[in-house]
Amino acid sequence: MSLCLAAGAVSAVLAIESFTLTWIHSIEKIRWEEDWRIEAGALVLTEARIRGTGAGMEPPAGSELRNGVWHYRPPLPPQQALRLTHSPHAGGYTICTPILCSPLADHLPGIPDNAIIEAYPCKENDVSMKANVGSIDVERSGRN
Repeated sequence: MSLCLAAGAVSAVLAIESFTLTWIHSIEKIRWEEDWRIEAGALVLTEARIRGTGAGMEPPAGSELRNGVWHYRPPLPPQQALRLTHSPHAGGYTICTPILCSPLADHLPGIPDNAIIEAYPCKENDVSMKANVGSIDVERSGRN
């Protein structure tokens, strides 16, 4: 499995089966994290974390505080795609694998401000695109 990214005419394939998506809340400046896995052609959210609290950012019911970080599992069904805005007014998204964390926009060079980035499980016709995570090919490294 691989993760496809697309923003307009720019696209990329990341040779990964799971990833963590992170961002900084634009007002409270608190880091949010979501762990995703590609499963049966969909994106499955396995856990989320909030590294603090703030106005309108109360942890959901059932959250567990561990070492100052709120952990929880959102009741979200499998998703066909994630739609993320690449905005100049807020910090960008970061995508992390067991090997590397990098700005999501770095995988789509030249995308304009306010572009919508779609992240989705690749289909067979997408795999002909170059698979990469920064300069590290995760499939060849043996780590997912």
